[in-house]
Amino acid sequence: MIVAFSLSPMSSDPTGSVTDAVAAAVRVVRESGLPHETNAMFTNIEGEWDEVMAVVKRAVEAVSAVSPRVGLVLKADIRPGYDGQLTSKVERIEEALRDAQ
Repeated sequence: MIVAFSLSPMSSDPTGSVTDAVAAAVRVVRESGLPHETNAMFTNIEGEWDEVMAVVKRAVEAVSAVSPRVGLVLKADIRPGYDGQLTSKVERIEEALRDAQ
């Protein structure tokens, strides 16, 4: 499965910055050893249900350590029997675009 998730910590920083809290969550994902990527809006992570959800939970806990309230947005692509889809899905789109030229 692939999960795209975003954590939104409440910030007491006068600038509204949540960089440190989000960095703590991304650190948890990177240390998990699971395939992942982070972009401006979400972190994507791929693996089996229990291992992915455990990483999301640890990421929420990392943010909760510095924020009294955390919002979580999560989207999952559950497709048993498929792995490597974090990159394969994009490769198929790129191939379709090349073929259409």
